[in-house]
Amino acid sequence: MSNLAPAIKVKNLSFYYGNYKAIEGISLDIYKNQVTALIGPSGCGKSTFIKTLNRISELEGKVKVDGSIEFYGQNIYDPRININRLRREIGMVFQKPNPFPMSIYENVAYGVRITGRCPKPKLDEIVESALKGAALWEEVKDKLNTSAFGLSGGQQQRLCIARALAVKPKVLLMDEPCSALDPIATLKVEELIHSLRSELTIAIVTHNMQQATRVSDFTAFFSTDESRIGQMVEFGATGQIFRNPLDDRTRDYVSGRFG
Repeated sequence: MSNLAPAIKVKNLSFYYGNYKAIEGISLDIYKNQVTALIGPSGCGKSTFIKTLNRISELEGKVKVDGSIEFYGQNIYDPRININRLRREIGMVFQKPNPFPMSIYENVAYGVRITGRCPKPKLDEIVESALKGAALWEEVKDKLNTSAFGLSGGQQQRLCIARALAVKPKVLLMDEPCSALDPIATLKVEELIHSLRSELTIAIVTHNMQQATRVSDFTAFFSTDESRIGQMVEFGATGQIFRNPLDDRTRDYVSGRFG
């Protein structure tokens, strides 16, 4: 790990919704151009954690943060940070596809349009590039002006990925992106993750242990017990976490004994 550069450095992070502490004392590096999987039982804080990385968690109400998150050396909780720019540079794809009620083209172009004027030929180029990046271009190139709601669930999820890619993010966060998809659509998203890793840093929350082993370079195991809420038990190379974990709780979880 010593020769890898972190895109995001998390230091002693604790996060509160109101007075409720959802995660406690988490420190880890998310390495540039690597895929990091976040695994653990329901309620362990992994989805909360991933949503702190671009501050989208703040949209869910009154929150409090202790510790720091650095994105390429800048503390994202610095009062001077431009949150809109941060969320463009650290994009997010959610558990359920959430296309906007507009055409396929306008879904992809949306983020580009709100950042400023863009000539139509340039916008066409960006939309095509993003859809190709999301492995969706060949399926939709002849129906760009039709409603995004006419796409299948798997296509809608890849459209949401294309929408995130259009604004050229440095990091892509994925919160259980395949949980609502069938196996074939899941495979396409996993293939997409593999193809994007050369251009992007990716962090993915998944309940699927096989998926974590297939797509990720590093894995963080989150858990919870009566004494500690939302803790990270272990972090390391995915092969080590699944074949030779250092903590008995990790071993029990990845072997299917609990969770």
